[in-house]
Amino acid sequence: MTDRRDILTAAACLPLIAAMPARAAAPGPGIAEALARMRAARVSDISYDLTLDLTGTDRVTGLATIAFTLTDAADLPLDFRAGPIDQIAVNGAALGAQSPQDGHVVLPAGALKAGRNTVVARFAAPIAASGAAVIRFHDPSDGAAYLYTLLVPSDANLLFPCFDQPDLKARVTWHLTVPTAWSVLANGPVIRREDHGGATTWHMAQTVPISTYLAAFAAGPWATWTSAPAGERPITLYARAARKGEVDAEAQIATNRAALGWLERWFDVPYPFAKLDLLLAPAFPFGGMEHVGAVFYNEDSFVWREAPTLPQRLRRDQTIYHEISHQWFGDDVTMRWFDDLWLKEGFATFMAARIQADLQPESQAWTTFALQVKIPAYRTDVTRGTRPLWQALGNLDAAKSNYGPIVYNKAPAVIKQLAYYVGEAGFRAGLHLFLTRHALGNATWRDLLGAVGQASGTDLGAFGAQWILRAGMPLVETHWAIAGGRITSLRLTQRPAIALPGDPGGAWPMKLAVRLGYPGGQDVVLDARFDGAETVVPGAAGLPAPAYVFTNDGDHGYGLFLPDATSLDWIERHAGSVADPLLRALLWGALWDAVREARIDPARYVRAALRDLPGERDEQISRALIARAGVAIGLYLPEARAADLRPAWEAALIARMRDAALGYGLNKDALTQLIATAKGGPALDALRALLAGAPGPGGKPVGQPTRWAIVRRLVTLGTPDAMTALAAEEAHDRSTEAAHDAFVARTAIGDAAAKRALFTRFFDDGALNEAWVADSLVAFNPVEQAGLTLPLLRPALDRLEWIRQNRRIFFLPAWVEAFIGGQVDAPALAAVDGWLAANSALSPDIRAKVLTARDELARTVRIRAAAG
Repeated sequence: MTDRRDILTAAACLPLIAAMPARAAAPGPGIAEALARMRAARVSDISYDLTLDLTGTDRVTGLATIAFTLTDAADLPLDFRAGPIDQIAVNGAALGAQSPQDGHVVLPAGALKAGRNTVVARFAAPIAASGAAVIRFHDPSDGAAYLYTLLVPSDANLLFPCFDQPDLKARVTWHLTVPTAWSVLANGPVIRREDHGGATTWHMAQTVPISTYLAAFAAGPWATWTSAPAGERPITLYARAARKGEVDAEAQIATNRAALGWLERWFDVPYPFAKLDLLLAPAFPFGGMEHVGAVFYNEDSFVWREAPTLPQRLRRDQTIYHEISHQWFGDDVTMRWFDDLWLKEGFATFMAARIQADLQPESQAWTTFALQVKIPAYRTDVTRGTRPLWQALGNLDAAKSNYGPIVYNKAPAVIKQLAYYVGEAGFRAGLHLFLTRHALGNATWRDLLGAVGQASGTDLGAFGAQWILRAGMPLVETHWAIAGGRITSLRLTQRPAIALPGDPGGAWPMKLAVRLGYPGGQDVVLDARFDGAETVVPGAAGLPAPAYVFTNDGDHGYGLFLPDATSLDWIERHAGSVADPLLRALLWGALWDAVREARIDPARYVRAALRDLPGERDEQISRALIARAGVAIGLYLPEARAADLRPAWEAALIARMRDAALGYGLNKDALTQLIATAKGGPALDALRALLAGAPGPGGKPVGQPTRWAIVRRLVTLGTPDAMTALAAEEAHDRSTEAAHDAFVARTAIGDAAAKRALFTRFFDDGALNEAWVADSLVAFNPVEQAGLTLPLLRPALDRLEWIRQNRRIFFLPAWVEAFIGGQVDAPALAAVDGWLAANSALSPDIRAKVLTARDELARTVRIRAAAG
């Protein structure tokens, strides 16, 4: 490793070296796939030695020494978007200051050579609350400042000059100068520190080859906890000093450690990196980020201000399992290009469920998978905005839009089907082969299916064509005939759930378990396999007539599984009495699918939920049951019909919230739904009583963030006491999150001028943290204020291209879903359609996001019309 002082001395001499010829033309905006392929064929064995001064408030200054091997001496684009490069030299020849064109500086052929090359560049990059590679968080509670990077998917070149594509992995060495009171974590272990004046330089060890988007550091006056059991690797957790007393550090570290050990054993592949540190990042826009050796988690999701419910605890553990799984799927073996983003995200989510099912068998992990993972995928896959798992990507500029439910939710569901399709032994052997074959390298979906197919002896050609390259999903229907009280035939058919332009057709290969329900007796479960559009269920003929048939027992399949009329009638009357939690959850889900397909009236679902809710003790199923009933009352039923059900609905939630025999989690979920849907006087009075100190879930007064949620509901409805309650809560709350919660609450004010002013501020206020805006979008767009936000709908859509260029990965879909999802009627649908028609040249990725939300709005309009 080169000493920092030697680098700086060499850089000071750069202007004395003879200038090289003018650079060639830049290759165009962003990082095109053609550019990436050209560089991957020519460049190898890369290292970045990065010296950064982080003592400034709004600017980082840096020096990068980039070494690499070239196959030939031809012009070579280097990526950098932060601004001018003050000085740059190639193999000792100075090029002078450089102004990147379209995010590139072209290294001229005359300065390069076949073989080993070295580039030294002095540069600067911004530090900001949002929109920068280095995020600065100001803690309003104690005035402390914290910095952390976020470089995914292609923002490394917003921080330092690099070859910013996932298949040009490099060894990274950080040297970070920060105020002496601060501590630092990065990808490599700390090897030494140097104090000079009021600053300290932290030198980190060089990493193994990693993709640029996985490079990371964080700096600030962190509180730290270190766990180092005998014979195991140390793990350190970092968190904001002001929240030190709230962090259950021991439990969090233990969960990360348990996941690490489980994955090493299950994959039979050792942890591939030198160390593991954890950061609870404030105002972090993701749930987590899997940087090599330095996993960042969302502080708000990991530090609870009031007692968590079971689903909250499980969700935090799932996030940990997901990010630790990435150390193998994503960090060790990385997709070659972001068209295969699903390859890492889908596997991380699937493995999170596998880990949880094994380490926490009481968690009902596959019930969680069915309710939380698959449902968002189904909602997207029945719209014209859906896309294949493999999403063609011409330029990394558009990579942010490839993130979403197809990658995060459909992919793990397809992987679960793949494991069932080939069998557990072959699947696991295939993953081991894949990970060892491509260790510290890159791979594609074909490499994965090749390994699993080889290990299991299964031809996966049709599987790949239908599940990975084809958009949409199958709608599976059941057809059975009875004669003399016995089954004469039982067959399943499949067709696309939605007709998509350009659909190549064909059948989705799928293996299913089909349950024949015999209440009071022994159910029968039969295997069925789709190799075409129709299949006969073997072994069904001659069996006694069942009470119902359910075609996706165990939830191994992926699709819309609609029960026949006989089965649906039984499910509506008896779903709540089914003992097995996963099956009960799936049957309730099938009933809800019938509501969304407008086959049954939403009020029927609400009445069934109200009937069975008192007996439901599973927290996850209870949450799903009342959340769906809340959608039926608050969204799918016109107000005149919802009003008939609301008194019983609100009374049931109040009773459930107060029933001490149910336990805290069930009490809390009932309160959460009451806050979301309350409109009647008794319900609002119950919420006001909680603000005044009345006992809430668990018999204790409610804390934050529940108090703010109640205030937001009053503000949303515009009750006479809403602003008084808002002011009182601002005076009452002295927590570290008070400013954030007050900001979100104020976005719910039902005033047209206030909405317009906030809308402008979302874009123009550079000091406003992006995470605060994202957290406020739903509060800004409640359905109760659809008339106020409708005039902002088209302006919101007009800003989508700007958002894609300037906001983080998940911001754009959240923005689209909030502004379109906050509408419920035909005029809003017409406005979206008019905007789409007027923007025929819209980029495909943005159009897909709008179509997904647009079709969901069309579904709402259709259901409301049928229900009205």
